[in-house]
Parts: sequence; structure tokens; C-alpha cells
Amino acid sequence: MEKYGFVEEFVKKENSPTPAYVFDLDEMAEHVEKVKKCLEGRAQLCYAMKANPFLTGPMLSHVDAFEVCSPGEFRICERQGIPMEKIVLSGVYKNPEDIRYVLETYGGKGVYTVESREHLRILNETAEKLGLVIKVLIRVTSGNQFGVDEDEIRTIIRDRNAYPSLSILGLQFYSGTQKKNLSQMEEELFHLDRFLGELENTYGFQAQELEYGPGFFVPYFKKDREESVEEVLGSFGEIPGKLHFSGKIILEMGRFLAWSCGYYLTSVVDKKINVGEPYLILDGGINHLNYYGQTMAMKQPYCTQVSPEGNLLTEGEEELWNLCGALCTVSDVIVKRYPLKKPQIRDILIFDRVGAYSVTEGIYLFLSRPLPKIYFWRKETGLHLVRDGIQTDLLNSERQEGRIWTD
Repeated sequence: MEKYGFVEEFVKKENSPTPAYVFDLDEMAEHVEKVKKCLEGRAQLCYAMKANPFLTGPMLSHVDAFEVCSPGEFRICERQGIPMEKIVLSGVYKNPEDIRYVLETYGGKGVYTVESREHLRILNETAEKLGLVIKVLIRVTSGNQFGVDEDEIRTIIRDRNAYPSLSILGLQFYSGTQKKNLSQMEEELFHLDRFLGELENTYGFQAQELEYGPGFFVPYFKKDREESVEEVLGSFGEIPGKLHFSGKIILEMGRFLAWSCGYYLTSVVDKKINVGEPYLILDGGINHLNYYGQTMAMKQPYCTQVSPEGNLLTEGEEELWNLCGALCTVSDVIVKRYPLKKPQIRDILIFDRVGAYSVTEGIYLFLSRPLPKIYFWRKETGLHLVRDGIQTDLLNSERQEGRIWTD
């Protein structure tokens, strides 16, 4: 049970401590440092905080930058004391008032992404009015609503002197997550390398930075092929050395940095056999637990069964159970026919590998059920509650005098 060192303390917190997330910050730090060691200084790390905003503060001493995609994420960074110099302000929509606030408050610090001509205009005009010159990266589209197509980028680079308040550092590119094929990443980087070479040869533009999101695969399910960080990054790490581009390479990652440190804990609250099918009802469900790539609850995630006292349950024959949440919808099935050791009401199930996205991607407001508690865990300092359970019924009803709503 060394892997779940937090369990004994967790079950002593209160009689009904679930549902809850626990983020193991020792595991997070070890994993990120391993990634950095494998890169051997050939690239810097940018944490895409949308993967898990709760890890923003803990990541500060381990990554070089943070990708911030909304005003809310920016406010989290402010509360966590993230230096503006470490922020890449991204996002497909940038409200002019929000941009003005950031520039007025922090001057020309940070980097801003350009996703359109409108972004270009807003950033240049706002910076110009404040007498600033700000650094920007142009996002290259991968064929969707994000970014700018290459012909438009050629025009922007050609006419870059028309935007005197913008210092164009280079390009940003991200084409998707859970990539299993290293050759796709290599092809994308070689293409970006050729494009940067073209921009230099044709327009005299010499890029200083290339921010690239590799979208490394994360093995969420038991049938997924497991690869160590060294195996994943060993081959990838050779690619930067093959590029003509000699500037700074920044790898933007969210899922790959956060996935391994998260655990979701939920308790069995009921068990039944309906028309020959065995069902366990849990106090959590799909409103809290989301595995990218799960299909019709058929793929089996990593899950550990413990007693209400926190003891690992290993005795008895395995039984296959359908694990269902507490939502009033037939869709609330986490996984079908999962093997457990004679489960009883109040047993706790620990789902692994939920450090990325589950904490924010669930349908949290559906049926007005409370948000889970969130804990940080370090072996040295133990379990620390960082967000209590939050009732959502007030968010799902009209404002009433005397309640928490404010004007």
C-alpha cells in the first residue's frame, strides 16, 4: 500500500470522506523531473494548466512556463503567485478588457498567442495605447477553429512592421492529444522547421521560439501498452537535434505531466442484482470521473478496492460487477463487469491515473450533486484539504435574497 500512502489518513478524516480526489505531489514532482531529465535541456516545459488547475502552484518550481487559456485561469495564476514572465496567455478568444487589464497590471511581461487577425489587432492596439511592446507567438492551425493558416501567417510576417507594438517571437502548434505514433510528431516538427526556414528566407524573419504540443499518449486502461517516460522521450528527444531551427523549443504539455499523480476515491453505497446483472452504486460517478478514450464503459481503468478502514482487500474470489454512479441516468456507468473481491457497502474504490482533466471535465452541475473534496498529499506533510465539498444546488437555481449570491 506504499503507493496509496494517503489512504490510512484519508479514512480517518471523517465517517464519509468520499467522493474525493487526492493529488500526490511527490509523484507529480518525481514524474515532471524525470521528463526534464530525459529532455537533457533540449527543450523547456510549459504546463497547460487546463489539465489540472489545482496543480498550478505545485508545478511552479518544476516547469518553465504556464499556458493560460482563460481569464479564470489567469486569476488562479495571480492567486498562486505565478510570475507574469512565466505565463503564455493563450486561448481562442481574448476579451479586449481582459487583455487591457493584464497589460495595465503587468506591463509588457509574458507572451501572448495570436489566433487570428482580430487577435493581432486587439493585442497591437491595446499595447500601443499603453506604450508597450509585447511578445507574441502565432499559432499555426492544425485544420480546425484554432490558430491561423499558413498563408495568413505569411501575410502577417510580411507586414509585421505594421504592428509596431508586437514582437513576434515565433510559432505555436498543437494538433491533438493521445498520440501513439512518434512519426506524426516528427513529421509535424519537420514541417514547422521547413515553414520557419521559408519565413526566414522569404521575409527575413528569424524566429526565436517554437512552442510545440506533442500530445504524448497516456495509458489509462489495463489493455493500453505501458511505456516508461524514458521510452517515450528517448526517441522523441532525438528530433530537436535534427531541426535546422536553432532557437528555443518549448514543449507544451498538460495531460502528460499531470496524469500519474491523481486518484479518485468513491464509496460503495448500494449493491443489487437486476435481471441477473450485478450492480454496485457508488457515491461518485461520471460527473467526477472521466477517462479520455473510454467507450461504453467497456475499457477497464486501474482501480483498487479497500475496506472502510483503508485496508487493501485481497481475500476471496473475484466477482464481476457493473460500477455505476449516483446520477439518475442510465449513462452513469463507470465501467462494466469489473473484477472485485466480494465488495461490501462502504468499501472504497480508488481509481488511478486521474491527475489530468477529470477534476474539471465532469458534468458537475447535473442533478445538483456536490463537488468532490480535493486533497494534496506529500509523504512529509501528509494529507491536506485544499477544497472542501461544495454544494451546487445554489448554482442551479435563481438567486435568492440572503443566500450566497452577490450582485
